[in-house]
This record gives sequence, structure tokens and C-alpha cells, in this order.
Amino acid sequence: MRDRAPDTLSIALSKGKLLEPALELFARVGLISKKISPESRRLVFENPASRTTIMIIRPSDVPTYVEYGAVDAGIVGSDILMEQATEVYEPLDLGFGACTLAVAGPPEVKTNGRISTKLRVATKYPNVTERHFTHKGVPIEIIKLYGSIELAPLVGLADCIVDLVSTGKTLKAHNLVVREVILQSTARLIVNRASLKLKYQRVNDLIEALRKGLHGGRP
Repeated sequence: MRDRAPDTLSIALSKGKLLEPALELFARVGLISKKISPESRRLVFENPASRTTIMIIRPSDVPTYVEYGAVDAGIVGSDILMEQATEVYEPLDLGFGACTLAVAGPPEVKTNGRISTKLRVATKYPNVTERHFTHKGVPIEIIKLYGSIELAPLVGLADCIVDLVSTGKTLKAHNLVVREVILQSTARLIVNRASLKLKYQRVNDLIEALRKGLHGGRP
């Protein structure tokens, strides 16, 4: 990847739920082959015809790859962008992968207003969580978790959680309810600031191609 041609555009796609719609969009506008499968174990795909190289990596790593110029652009959820606050250009809301970052907990737990003791909040979004509760004037203790966050209130590890909510079925299965909505998240196209200057035409073409592709068109 370090020796990629100067006219090649490298793009990082997020693994997980954003990958399939991203691949469909890229195939629709001719940036990648339609043969790429979301189940593939390969991490790098080159398309000489469109002078595009695709990398598939963890969502939380996409902003770092883009910020440091390891790739020119990437697709990642706005929840991760809010959490990491990386220095990247964000030219396009792709609209897919919509979900809500919310405070959830047992129905009896209150999260509004000032409380006398610290609220224990389990989350993998410590920065967004801290900003949210600090703005409300609510003292909290953050417990950083990386998975199975819904279990934290059940075992007494936390009073509530801050996590992504899509259908709400997982919360309901664990007797949790949404108490507050912090933000709405969708997939975003992000671009390295240096690439925006050095590869302006290629980046601009990418933005326009994806914009048209979102509306069923093709460049």
C-alpha cells in the first residue's frame, strides 16, 4: 500500500453492518467489482480499471487510517467520528446504517437532573458519554466495555449504558428501555485533508459518484 501509484485512490471500508451497503454502492458506481463478497477474508482489493484500492478494516480504525494518510478516504459511522474527533474532512452523509446512540437502562433508573451520587455508566463511547452528562450537570463514573454492554445493569456493574440502538430488540430482551437519545448516526464518507488537496479531482469525482449512486444514478 505504501508504494501505491500516485493516481490510485485508496479507500477504507468498515467491517460489519456498513460493509454490505458500502460494497453495493461502490459496485453501483463502478468503483469495485461486483464479485467482492462481504464474507471474504481478504482485506485488500484492487481495481485497476477504476484506479481504486479498497481496504476492509475495523470501524474504529477507519478514522485513524484516514487521518494519518494510510488511505485517502473511508466510510465510517458518525458515532465513531463523534467519539474520536479525528482531523478529517467529512463531505458526504451516505444515509445508510442509520441507528441511534442512546442512554438506556432499567425503567426505574433516572438519568435526568442532578443526583447526589455518581451515575455508573457502561459504554464503549466514553468521550461522547462524558460530554453528554457533563453538559447536563450529571456526575458519572464511566465503565469502559467493548461488548455485551446490555449485561452491565443486569449484574449491577452499571446503572445504565450508552450504546447504539437499531431495532431495540436487544434492549427489550434485557428489560432495558431508552432513557435519552444522544445522537442519530449514519454512514459518512471521510477524506484525508492532504489527499483532498493533492488528489482534488479524484476525491471530487469520488464524492460526486457516490452522491449520484445514492440516488440510483451512475457517473
